[in-house]
Amino acid sequence: MSELTSIKSESCSICQGTGWDVAAAGGARRCHCALDSRGVRLLEKAGVPKRYESCDLNNYDGRHCESQGKAKMVATKFVEDFPVIDVGLLFLGPCGVGKTHLAVGIIKVLMLEKGIPCLFYDFRELIREIQNSYNPTAQTSEMKILTPVLESPVLVLDELGAAKPTHWVTDTITYVINRRYNDKRITIFTSNFLDNPAERGDETLTDRVGIRLRSRLYEMCHDVIISADDFRKKVRWKSAKFALE
Repeated sequence: MSELTSIKSESCSICQGTGWDVAAAGGARRCHCALDSRGVRLLEKAGVPKRYESCDLNNYDGRHCESQGKAKMVATKFVEDFPVIDVGLLFLGPCGVGKTHLAVGIIKVLMLEKGIPCLFYDFRELIREIQNSYNPTAQTSEMKILTPVLESPVLVLDELGAAKPTHWVTDTITYVINRRYNDKRITIFTSNFLDNPAERGDETLTDRVGIRLRSRLYEMCHDVIISADDFRKKVRWKSAKFALE
C-alpha cells in the first residue's frame, strides 16, 4: 500500500484513512493527517540532537533583546515563504544566544507543517564521519555519508568553522557547499565566528573557513547576527544562586 493511502488509520474523520481530503477547496489535496505522519517520520530521520528536540520557534524568547527578536522574525518569515526562496541563512553570534535553537525551529516547521525533508549535522561530527570513512575497517564509504548531505532539500550545518581549519577540512566543506549552491539547495548555517570580532586577535569566520568559502556564503545566505548574553551562563548563575539560598 502506498504512503499516501496508509499514512493514518481509519480514525481520521476527514480522509477515512485514504490520506486525501477530497472535499478540500479547489479539489483533492493531502489530508492534514498525512502531512502530520510524514513530518514525524522526517523529524525522526533528520538527526536533530536530543538536546535540541524541544526547540521550536514558539519557545524561542526574543522579547528582551533586539537582535534576538529580529532573528526570530527572520526565521519566521523564512518558513512562511518557503519554498519560494533562493537563499539560506547564516546565524552568527557568540555562544548561548540561540543560533542552533532557531535553526532547529526552522526545520521542525518545514518538516512537520510542510513535509520538507531536512537534515541536521554538527560541522565537527560531519568532518569526523568523513575522516572515519577512510579507515579500511569502516563500514561506511565517504559518498554514503556525503550523499544525503549533498542532496537534502534543506541542510542545517551547525557550528561552522568549529573544526581545526586544515586544508583538507576547508577543501571538503567547500566541495559540499559548492555542490549545494550549484544545485540550488537551501543551507542554514550557525557559527560562533564573526566577521568583525569584538576582541582584537579573535579569529574571524574567514580565518576558519577560508576566503573562497566565506565569499560563497555571502551569495547563498542572508547573515543574521545575534548579539546577546550567553543564555547558558544565566542558567548556571541562577542554579548556583538557588543552591546557595
